[in-house]
Amino acid sequence: MVSLVALLCTGLGSPVLHEEGRPSVAIAQAAPGTLDPKPHPLPAILQTWSPTQTSEDYFDQISQLSVGYLVWGDRPVSVYVAPSQFQDAQRSQLWQQGVNEAIGEWQKYFPLQQTQTPNADIVIEQVKPNRTSQGRVRSGQAIPAAYCDGDRLAHRFQVQISPTQASQYIRAATRHELGHALGIWGHSPNPEDVLYAAQVRQPPPISDRDINTLKRIYQQPTLLGWPAPGYCPNS
Repeated sequence: MVSLVALLCTGLGSPVLHEEGRPSVAIAQAAPGTLDPKPHPLPAILQTWSPTQTSEDYFDQISQLSVGYLVWGDRPVSVYVAPSQFQDAQRSQLWQQGVNEAIGEWQKYFPLQQTQTPNADIVIEQVKPNRTSQGRVRSGQAIPAAYCDGDRLAHRFQVQISPTQASQYIRAATRHELGHALGIWGHSPNPEDVLYAAQVRQPPPISDRDINTLKRIYQQPTLLGWPAPGYCPNS
């Protein structure tokens, strides 16, 4: 049986893992001295990545969580796009097209595989996200959750994209939230990057800084994807 573990977070703060039915506790404290974060091999695409414009990144803006970095060790990462809720066929098609185009953009840099199975690593839904703690409307939101898959600690993401925006912004919001789901758990200070914190009038494509940052993240240690003795019940 897969034991589910919840990942609590507010915006892009530092989530805390806790086992369902127990008080919140950082996973690093769940089994002291037994959990050893390790890096996974780089995805082949990132191994050969060479920036064409800049070697800069914004890795210093990325949060390390109680499990380490949000790195996918098993690849390709599966992505499921839930059916559109629009009754109008044209609006539904435009929404689906924008989401698929954003997935295709990230596939150039990271191994993603679309699936028709809802139990995917990343699930993209047409949902109006909750407002921020400051009351601002969100165009999208990425919500992580961790669970025990046998003896390994694993994770998944729910990506919510608001349907109440123009098609170009649906694509931009999906592109941004997928960046979070791939592990970029932070925001760039540069408006020319996909992971810039605010929506801009002319949404930019994925930048060298975005990919440079993603590559650095995937060189970092994590507990995700590795056995978690003393925490996962089958370990």
